[in-house]
Amino acid sequence: MNIPDLNFGDLFEALAQAIPQRTAIIYGDAELTWRELDERSNRLARKLMEAGLRPGSKVAFYLRNSPAYLELFVACSKARLTHANVNYLYVDNELFHVLDNSDAEAVVYDAEFGGHVETLAPRLPKVRLYLAVGDEAKGEPAESFEKACSEGDAAPLGIERSGDDLYFMYTGGTTGYPKAVMWPHKHRIAVIGMARGDDAARHAEAVAASPVSVLLPACPLMHSTGFTTAVASLLSGGTTVLLPTKSFDAEVCLRAIEDHRVQTVAIVGDAFSVPILEHLTDRSADYDLSSVRVITSAGAMWSAERKQQLMAHFPNASMNDSLGSSEGSRLGSRSSKNGDEVETARFQLGPHAKVFTEDFREVEAGSGEAGLIATAGPIPLGYYKDDEGTAKTFPTINGVRYSIAGDWCRVESDGSITLLGRGNNCINSGGEKIYPEEVEEALKLHPLIHDVAVIGIPDERWGQAVAAVVNSEKHRSLAMQDVQSHLSGKLARYKHPKRIEFVDGGFRHANGKVNYRLVRKLMGVE
Repeated sequence: MNIPDLNFGDLFEALAQAIPQRTAIIYGDAELTWRELDERSNRLARKLMEAGLRPGSKVAFYLRNSPAYLELFVACSKARLTHANVNYLYVDNELFHVLDNSDAEAVVYDAEFGGHVETLAPRLPKVRLYLAVGDEAKGEPAESFEKACSEGDAAPLGIERSGDDLYFMYTGGTTGYPKAVMWPHKHRIAVIGMARGDDAARHAEAVAASPVSVLLPACPLMHSTGFTTAVASLLSGGTTVLLPTKSFDAEVCLRAIEDHRVQTVAIVGDAFSVPILEHLTDRSADYDLSSVRVITSAGAMWSAERKQQLMAHFPNASMNDSLGSSEGSRLGSRSSKNGDEVETARFQLGPHAKVFTEDFREVEAGSGEAGLIATAGPIPLGYYKDDEGTAKTFPTINGVRYSIAGDWCRVESDGSITLLGRGNNCINSGGEKIYPEEVEEALKLHPLIHDVAVIGIPDERWGQAVAAVVNSEKHRSLAMQDVQSHLSGKLARYKHPKRIEFVDGGFRHANGKVNYRLVRKLMGVE
């Protein structure tokens, strides 16, 4: 496969020359043009280089959603520095792992996290520079991010870049510490599919002649879904609208959609759909949502019921459900609009995707056999400093290198796939394989169940038993027998939860994915 040797830094530079007056970023009442983004990122890149960072040096992004995140990524791309995302919900031990494992030489963080940074700084001798975004608290080992962006030489850096320059995407699992997936720029640009031409100048020329698109990533930039959609928006020369709230606020999101005539909204499944729908109940007339053409989701199950409900409030929008992972995108997709039959976890395979058994035999359509989704083409180099994990996740099959992140599916007779779940979450109960997502989606169809997470817990007889943590506003009136009756006819009996814990609070990360450590704690099996 011929992959153009493109680099994010070259593309951003060319776009700034071609569309300097366009609005690049909106954040609350603040707006940043492409010229301003270009100049601020050039100054910031020089600050990082003056601190001793060289091509390949790692920069930790310990940031919430704000213009600083995108300014820093543009600066790192220009200076050939490697982005390393940090989950701002981590406690100190988890933070230390990412900062130490990534070999970060610069840490850029929101000032609210200064206490954590100050505590960890003595254990991080490789870090050359700390930059704080916002008002710095006394004692923090940081210089001002704003000063780095607003003072100094704003001219282009004038350096040669490569499509082999890297960025990292740290991804967590159900156990253990997160690992960094290493993406070459040219491979990620090819996956995103926004390049118009095989060099930066032709891309910028085509973008300048195209209408401006407006995208709102409602999910955190620190995770792959939000980050990828925001970067895709920048590559398209569009406007990226960021929400000025620490956590997702449906009212703020909907008002921003209306005020800025947003065309594309990026979410993560039901974790974002539910609060939006709850807010729109009896209030849909308060908002003009007609500008939205696409609501896109990735990273978690997106139920058919929620898609249909969203269509009623966003009449001009299609629901684009994407299947992918930090290790490999475009595994599958499905687009639905008003009038279409809507299904949960049903996708068309991506252009380079196949389904293999664990012994690398390709699964036949309609066989009923479960298999692992694999994708070839532009994929990551592997995991940083983890040769064993790289060999397992990125095998070569019949001479072709694939990414297999562990997503199990069934290939239907028409060639489409039904997602069964991530293999490392698979429950083995008495020899039967049970995929948590399948049980979760069946439970969510109960009218009183707000959200659910399913895990396997130790069982003396069966080895593992299915257990569920359920959030329902009316959980006190929901008995175990009600749940069993609801599942009757939907799932085989062995898939029914043998234990259910009803909770009032949430159990998901900010990106919408299940917080399995918290779920295990709630179940008392940590």
